Amino acid sequence: MRAVTWQGRNRMSVEDVPDPRIQEPDDIVIRVTSSGLCGSDLHLYEPLAPFMEVGDVVGHEPIGVVEEVGPDVSSLRRGDRVVVPFNLSCGRCWMCARGLQSQCETTQNVEQGTGASLFGYSKLYGQVPGAQAEYLRVPFADRLPIKVPEGPPDDRFVFLSDVLPTAWQAVDYAGLRPGDTLLVLGAGPIGDMCARIALMRGIRVFVVDPVPERLQRVSAYGAEALVTDSDADTVTTILEVTSGRGADAVIDAVGMEAHGSPVAESMAKVVGLLPDRLAQPLMRTAGVDRLAALHLAIDAVRRGGTVSVVGVYGGPMDPMPLMEMFDKQVQLRMGQANVRRWSDEILALLLEPTDHLGVETFATHHLPLEAAPAAYRDFRDKNDGMVKVLFQP
Repeated sequence: MRAVTWQGRNRMSVEDVPDPRIQEPDDIVIRVTSSGLCGSDLHLYEPLAPFMEVGDVVGHEPIGVVEEVGPDVSSLRRGDRVVVPFNLSCGRCWMCARGLQSQCETTQNVEQGTGASLFGYSKLYGQVPGAQAEYLRVPFADRLPIKVPEGPPDDRFVFLSDVLPTAWQAVDYAGLRPGDTLLVLGAGPIGDMCARIALMRGIRVFVVDPVPERLQRVSAYGAEALVTDSDADTVTTILEVTSGRGADAVIDAVGMEAHGSPVAESMAKVVGLLPDRLAQPLMRTAGVDRLAALHLAIDAVRRGGTVSVVGVYGGPMDPMPLMEMFDKQVQLRMGQANVRRWSDEILALLLEPTDHLGVETFATHHLPLEAAPAAYRDFRDKNDGMVKVLFQP
């Protein structure tokens, strides 16, 4: 089959790789019909290169049709349409039973000190073959995939794999009520969807992003775009519109953007020259993250407010402003989305006739799989109004 593979720092390539097959009795194999390009995929492009191997198949946002069914699978059959969550969760362990599927004890990577395995996401998370491919092996088939009906286009359901539950959890963690104020940092796919979900819940939403086209997208849904020259200006503006208090909650949808940070880029280049046995521990211990967004969130949130971190961070952080956080009584919530914790609630919304969150027009680009190498570069560089890409094998 054809699949998007990692070939080195800043190099993705579509290659012929072996077809997946049933390995466990509760596996299925799906034919992928659409698969998203995620902002966290860019971390594989360079910052997490020490944890990648040439030929690794990437991607973790698929929808497709069941082609093969293992003998122990009872809830699915050939021809069923399914969305596959990005994290591999068994649905039965202690963590899964408590709605913490991203910490699944069956697929935890104890040797790496990380949580549940992820499709297409490096040695840190299990080195499981990914979903930017023609076919995908899916384990735990009676509990992991989300069965969806035929009829609506892929775009109606595909974002159940990651974007929707990730944004849903971020807004839920913010703990807001109708009429409260939310500041969203970053209007990429996750920040954009956070804004839409919060607006649907009657929350007043402000959004900051340096890309005008992205602000226009969220403004069209009713968010208030803040065009500021600096983080200090953003804080001043938020204080002005909240009677001097600050936002009730701030969502950091930026996270690690090493490709936008000179210091982090330099670190990534140095690490890239080292053998893996030296590079991996250095990446785990060096403070390479760009923390401007997180510090801005802490400055902009009101006293007693909540900072919900949904942007992915990797590597220990620079010193945190703990005195300010303690003094302001800031609550901090974060983590990989527990997809199956939220999927039934979100699916019920998607099955309504009205497209409440605009998912059918959410993707800005639909591209063939062969276009992936150029798409990765354009997405990284924010070219051509690219916000969300769906590959269609």
